[in-house]
Amino acid sequence: MRSYLKHYIGGQWVESEGGTRHEVIDPATEAATTEITLGSQADVDKAVAAAKAAFESFSRTSVEDRLALIERVIAEYKARMDDMAQAISAEMGAPLSLAKTAQVGSGIGHLMSAARALKEFAFEEAVGNSLVVHEPIGVVAMITPWNWPLNQIVSKVAPALAAGCTMILKPSEEAPSCAAIFAEVMDAAGVPAGVFNLVNGDGPGVGTALSKHKDVDMVSFTGSTRAGIAVAKNAADTVKRVHQELGGKSPSLMLEGADVAAAVKGTLFSVLLNSGQSCIAPARLLVPAALEKEAAAAAAEVMKATTCGNPADEGRHIGPVVNKTQWEKIQGLIRKGMEEGATLETGGPGRPDGIDTGYFVKPTLFSGVRNDMTIAREEIFGPVVTIIPYDSEEDAVRIANDTDYGLSAVVFGSPEAVKRVAPRLRAGMVYINGGQPNPDLPFGGYKQSGNGREHGKYGLAEFMEVKAMVGALA
Repeated sequence: MRSYLKHYIGGQWVESEGGTRHEVIDPATEAATTEITLGSQADVDKAVAAAKAAFESFSRTSVEDRLALIERVIAEYKARMDDMAQAISAEMGAPLSLAKTAQVGSGIGHLMSAARALKEFAFEEAVGNSLVVHEPIGVVAMITPWNWPLNQIVSKVAPALAAGCTMILKPSEEAPSCAAIFAEVMDAAGVPAGVFNLVNGDGPGVGTALSKHKDVDMVSFTGSTRAGIAVAKNAADTVKRVHQELGGKSPSLMLEGADVAAAVKGTLFSVLLNSGQSCIAPARLLVPAALEKEAAAAAAEVMKATTCGNPADEGRHIGPVVNKTQWEKIQGLIRKGMEEGATLETGGPGRPDGIDTGYFVKPTLFSGVRNDMTIAREEIFGPVVTIIPYDSEEDAVRIANDTDYGLSAVVFGSPEAVKRVAPRLRAGMVYINGGQPNPDLPFGGYKQSGNGREHGKYGLAEFMEVKAMVGALA
């Protein structure tokens, strides 16, 4: 059993003041694997005070000093990658191979991207006889999810560090160990006391306390749209900046000229990669009505060949979903799809054959789905794909955009078809013919998928205030 009962505040591991014990359950075994302390208002106050005190000096450090600091963080991070991968695998169910590569590896990518952005960022701009300058925004509260825990932590910490901000991290209570190890990385790298603080807790407790705190200048939140709305409301009274990356219901459009097999395989790989637990997972596969049967047969073959297995093992299998609540939600949505008349091609309710323990979900495929069905509207966050037929390109664009979300979209097709359709999709990111995420590109969405952007120079700018020094060059 991993044990992280203390918070990291002001450069020290300290006991909680009035916190409560919390056990983290291994989703593969349903047994406790980690214990932490859910923090209190007093813990939050102490962490915010430490960050506020540290901001006075850290905000005035040079670009060169912050670059050197990020390089030290990278070196220490690399030394702990295996420890972080083991923790992620045990707590949120990512197979070890995935945890070691994409899950932990993404953090290195974001640290390196922040360093590149910092080297190139124009902190000053002359406008006439005046000067426009970018300055660190201040004390930042960071609330991160469990599905890609390190990816989302480093997506926020790296640019905030580069900007000269100080911060308090509240990681998900479902996957806290990698955050604690990351705090050890920051300590070993020599991050000044108070610049980075870690307070474990849940959303209603520590999350609310941070988003309401008068001395927090910005909240950066990643999670569900429901929780994001609550964060924004909590932050409103103090008019702090709220930066959010929220839910998604991304479409994958098979357009004229698309290779059916490649489009199906690429779409399903993106959905199955993390057992469907990715906000950008393109779980709505939009296909021409004439090709629906062909696409469904190809997709069913991929889904049937996908195995579920122990996340502690190496391999290309998928693991469980994170907890019982998520498992039950997914089971309910699968049943809802069947009740509403979608055709179940493979998968369905219950655990996979031969598995009696753990929150494993059968890779499930529906065809004949209408975009007004529940499974086409709600974010399932599991290994479930819906095939939605369309009649024309115009119909495909309409269906793709007919969602409350707008995080990402995927298109497969000829260059001409892609050029016509991609600009019309209401999404923050459009992946074309197998294009992959890049840590230097802006990440974020339209509509109820959030506001603001992460990664590269775009993420760095989010942690800045802009000041006009009028007449400064006169």
